[in-house]
Amino acid sequence: MARRIVIESVAADLFAPEAGFPDYSHETMLLSRGAHSIAGVDEAGRGPLAGPVVVAAVRLDPNHIPTGLNDSKKLSAERRDALYDEILAHAEIAIATAPPGDIFSLNIRGATLAAMARAVRALPRPADRVLVDGRDVPPGLPCPGIALIGGDGRSVSIAAASIVAKVTRDRMCAIMDGDAPHFGFSGHKGYGTAAHLAALGDHGPSRHHRAGFAPVAALLARRTAG
Repeated sequence: MARRIVIESVAADLFAPEAGFPDYSHETMLLSRGAHSIAGVDEAGRGPLAGPVVVAAVRLDPNHIPTGLNDSKKLSAERRDALYDEILAHAEIAIATAPPGDIFSLNIRGATLAAMARAVRALPRPADRVLVDGRDVPPGLPCPGIALIGGDGRSVSIAAASIVAKVTRDRMCAIMDGDAPHFGFSGHKGYGTAAHLAALGDHGPSRHHRAGFAPVAALLARRTAG
């Protein structure tokens, strides 16, 4: 008989951390309810016009939780890099990506959720509960999941995942920059800055661009019509 997977969700105002920093209270609550292995999941790169969405699943060691974990967007690049190294030294992680082709075929939400499920399934040891940043629990998880709006600022497990995803994606953008240097991916990370849009108009989309996103799609449509 197939195992039944229960999906849970919680309201945004429950278990809010003190002083605006993520904490371990959500994990503690799940442990008190019988969980043994809890993973945090977050993504980086939903908004850019180019590059993949990168998802990280992180299972922290409760005896080695790095100090200063927070939403990756609130940290300097130097602090993210330092925490990234510390997370990798003490936690179990898995990373999955949704490349532009997946984003085009599944849409950004579907591609992101599919990558989240893949990341959880790829963890070295199975999780029995998952904390996910956002409103949606991805379908296809191997265990129950809880969606936390603003979770990267509320749960240290999700915050760790946000850091791993962000640092990984930024480093991928540096590789993209080497492949297509006229776009400046290392600087804007694929977001629609004025310089990026100008380069897109001058050179046309690269293989890293998302064909379904409005500025890229409009350019492709004009070229097809012409």
